[in-house]
Amino acid sequence: MIRRRGEAGLAPHVRPHVRRPAQTGVCSAIVSLLPFERFRELWGRAAVAAPPPPADHHAATLATADAAGRPSARVVLVRGVDDEGFVFYTNYTSRKAREVASNPQAALCFHWHWLEEQARVEGLVTRATREESDAYFRSRPRGSQIGAWASQQSQPLASPGELEARVALFEREFEGREVPRPEFWGGFRLVPDRFEFWKAAESRLHDRILFARIDAEWIESRLYP
Repeated sequence: MIRRRGEAGLAPHVRPHVRRPAQTGVCSAIVSLLPFERFRELWGRAAVAAPPPPADHHAATLATADAAGRPSARVVLVRGVDDEGFVFYTNYTSRKAREVASNPQAALCFHWHWLEEQARVEGLVTRATREESDAYFRSRPRGSQIGAWASQQSQPLASPGELEARVALFEREFEGREVPRPEFWGGFRLVPDRFEFWKAAESRLHDRILFARIDAEWIESRLYP
């Protein structure tokens, strides 16, 4: 079945079928949902139940690796979720961007401790469209827009004063006008081929549900904790 992605102007997406083992032992009705729908339900509950800042339901650990397989991880804010994948934004010269360029496989792990639930997502990373990056950049506070120009992300910094001087430079350059998006800054989309949903249980006998995409099917299974 063909369905359109959740945001206006985005390309159509083929919605895969879900196949389940005959005996899954699944006790929660939510497990019957497709993985994207299941994630959005969980994402919504995390947003509603989130404690005061700094807790943020958008936060996830992004793991990447370079061409030699050396891994790195950092927390990012996932700013878009649709039927194509998970969108985050960064400087295209940052370490994570360089690693994605040389090895486009990555993973995200959301841990909503206030729900005692996690969601893990793995898949291929591609660049978001220019239109998506432009739209998100326009939504950012002006200080963050200036910061995107000023920061040579992941490059050596001689002193805090050097960064402050670059911020002042771009404040003067864009004074009295809209700050455009730098060409070196924009979005990436992780397109999942694997979801895992984890829920805490007593005696560390946690509930783990896996969805693995094979061709146009999502294959659902349960994992030992």
